[in-house]
Amino acid sequence: MSKIMPEDTLPLGKTVAFSFQQLFACFGATILVPIIVGLPPYVALFSAGVGTLIYLVCTRFKVPMFLGSSFAFIAPLASVSAASGWNAVAGGIIVAGLFYALIALVISRTGIRWISVLFPPVVIGSVIITIGIGLSATAVQQATLINGEYSLKALLIAMVTLFSIALFSIKGKGFIKAIPIILGIVSGYVFTVIVGLVTREPLIDFSTITANGLFTIPFGPAAFKPTFETGAIITFIVVSLATLIEHLGDLFTISGIVGRDFYQDPGPSKTILGDGLATAAAGLFGSVPNVSYGECSATQALSHVHSVRVIAGAAIIAIILSFIAPVSGLINTIPGPVLGGACLILYGLIASSGLRNIVKAGVDYDDSRNLIISSAILTSGIGGCALTFALPGGQIFSIAGMAFGTALGVVLNLILPKE
Repeated sequence: MSKIMPEDTLPLGKTVAFSFQQLFACFGATILVPIIVGLPPYVALFSAGVGTLIYLVCTRFKVPMFLGSSFAFIAPLASVSAASGWNAVAGGIIVAGLFYALIALVISRTGIRWISVLFPPVVIGSVIITIGIGLSATAVQQATLINGEYSLKALLIAMVTLFSIALFSIKGKGFIKAIPIILGIVSGYVFTVIVGLVTREPLIDFSTITANGLFTIPFGPAAFKPTFETGAIITFIVVSLATLIEHLGDLFTISGIVGRDFYQDPGPSKTILGDGLATAAAGLFGSVPNVSYGECSATQALSHVHSVRVIAGAAIIAIILSFIAPVSGLINTIPGPVLGGACLILYGLIASSGLRNIVKAGVDYDDSRNLIISSAILTSGIGGCALTFALPGGQIFSIAGMAFGTALGVVLNLILPKE
């Protein structure tokens, strides 16, 4: 199958199949963030779909990118919700999204040169590597744990999924070669059912499919009720600087994969605006912040399908599924080891794309300055360094992991002498 470009149109059946593949590739991470912080997963599914459509409109349907839940915000989501409640979280998310919109406005007026000064390739590439490797622990846990305990069955299921994806990607022909993720997940799911039948210990609870009735309202507890507190706002704005670098890195990555310079057209002012408005909308719906997804780029790297209509289809499917409880329930039955097996590849591809950006930019690691910046980002980001303290009034400010590593990298890049 030849490369499908952003403006290309596919037959309806193939468009739907590719859309489901994109959604499944991004599904695990999208629903995992709300699960970790205590929100219903269908809330994030809805906001991801709406946010992606907002992004596509802002970029004039030129950049094939799906937006999903941001892992960088897990720590502030947990800390701010515990200290000030979900209404304060919603307010912080909305302001962080509008902060993105402000940056987009500045870029449209001043150009992007100042971005390259603040965020050179050594910073962007190192942050993307940190994101991929940082997520790897989540993939490994999904691939090896059942009910919080190590399971050889889980690892076997994950490996069947992983090898299925690899087999379909390398040996598949035509349309089969283009949808390795969805076929790998289906293979892993079927294998899980077989393992449950053989061992007489079912690993999938099908009763959950109809447990929540027919329909759901995919809004969080703070939907349309934000409050704006200083501590929450500052925390979310600072963390959004890390996701801004993630955004720029994803823009570099998808440009290389598609073979289009999206930095020139439509430009980062349009893509950052789309990302920001998507995050602001997520806060309004009481959901978690959105961010461009490396899993989306990784899937396109495997399938060579870059049609914007496919991304729009994935967004529409996500919105529809967020309302239909049984369908959402069926997707929620996809076992953790199956998603973990897929993510062992996808998260590695994210890290590899960061390395690719560094290599393509010609970053010189014989230069001690680059070596120090990159090393500090990787160790502090992956190791989970955190900065947490109470603001006047008892509100909590906290940045950790990738956000901390990003801030440290930016500071080092600004203060270390060039010569």
